[in-house]
Amino acid sequence: MSGQRRADIRIGALVDIVLKKDQRTGRLTRGHVKRILTGSATHPHGIKVMLREGDQVGRVQAILEESDE
Repeated sequence: MSGQRRADIRIGALVDIVLKKDQRTGRLTRGHVKRILTGSATHPHGIKVMLREGDQVGRVQAILEESDE
């Protein structure tokens, strides 16, 4: 599932994000959502979140099922 709709993202969800420093390469970082930072309902580049793992911040590219790990 794409990460462009805020309503699709839940605290604790497993997601792939692209960090600001990785925007050029598109390298993805996997983790669990700690906080949702984007206030609007949608964002064309993905909803911005903070991950539990290392408090990393980036835009959601994919929402995963726990079995996708």
